[in-house]
Amino acid sequence: MTADRIVVVGAGVAGLATALRLAPLPVTLVTAAPLGEDTATAWAQGGIAAAIGADDAPALHAADTLAAGAGLSDAGIAGIVAGAGPGLVDWLVGLGLAFDRGPDGALALGLEAAHSRRRIVKAGGDATGAAVLRTLARAAAACPSITVTVGRATALAQDGEGRVTGLVLRTDRGALDLPARAVVLATGGLGGLYRATTNPAGAVGAGLALAARAGAVLRDVEFVQFHPTAIALRTDGPLPLATEALRGEGAILVDAAGGRVMAGIAGAELAPRDVVARAIARRTGRGEAVFLDARRIDVARRFPTVAALCRGAGLDPAVSPIPVRPAAHYHMGGIRVDGCGRSTLANLWACGEVAATGLHGANRLASNSLLEAMAFAVRIAADIRGMDAPAAGAGRGP
Repeated sequence: MTADRIVVVGAGVAGLATALRLAPLPVTLVTAAPLGEDTATAWAQGGIAAAIGADDAPALHAADTLAAGAGLSDAGIAGIVAGAGPGLVDWLVGLGLAFDRGPDGALALGLEAAHSRRRIVKAGGDATGAAVLRTLARAAAACPSITVTVGRATALAQDGEGRVTGLVLRTDRGALDLPARAVVLATGGLGGLYRATTNPAGAVGAGLALAARAGAVLRDVEFVQFHPTAIALRTDGPLPLATEALRGEGAILVDAAGGRVMAGIAGAELAPRDVVARAIARRTGRGEAVFLDARRIDVARRFPTVAALCRGAGLDPAVSPIPVRPAAHYHMGGIRVDGCGRSTLANLWACGEVAATGLHGANRLASNSLLEAMAFAVRIAADIRGMDAPAAGAGRGP
């Protein structure tokens, strides 16, 4: 390993997209599990929000993002990310991702909560995250400038002035030092810390801890989004998800007697996630059960992932409503970064859920997470390219 190498930590959509965008610069991609495994990306049932419909525009997408963020989103960042959506969809198509399409061959656009237009691009109905992950992992495996190393990061290496100079890694062969001129953290969120979560158990905020111990500034760490409709199979641990797109296609929330849970609430089932989650939590906090009634939808055909999860639990959504409850889903806070993904530490960038870009504010708009990660991967790669490559052993700030 040399000091000219770039280290990217994390192999979900954020890490893979960043590594690919950095090509042909030499990149070591550090992953805690074999490529394509144990990432939140693979669990993402939603899609990618992109303003590509005839009645849509990036400005409308940005406006919806700001509204969902409860006044705390950065308008400039929202405009940048929304504007990148159509091009990022084209990039994935170019990599071989087969998005869902209508009878006319055009991309099928779904609707999710707090979106004013149908703009959710999907693959495999409700398996978009897994499809994106497979596509990017395949491209990364074929990219000669990317070397994959399996291990767990334990510390950021720094020089006497606090600049990041590499990564300390624990592997099956022992400790490993990876000198680097740039480190990109793409380690995901912290939902695994919660009793009920839709995240993998390994999502425990490891990247936040690495950055904080090195002296990086964190931002908005108090903002954790709870997804309203985790499938209530148990009281704790990772819970399977009933995608928000079900409500976008007409599924409704009901109590045990069939009464509408969202009656009288602005937006009803398509209100922002925090509004829907609180409405459900008020009921479950009183000991009531809440269900997602999707019987009017052909779940088996249109949402095969949800259908399979239900079958595994002995449920048939065509016959009975699905029991649901809120669960920790996404961390809007993270390592504070600027519009190029730079942290407050020289030579350290962050991408994806571990980063706080200002896009999400207090509440992430549905299907903006994969979009944000890919949009910032482009910006981070461009920023790192603008650095002068140092001589081996020499640190240099961006």
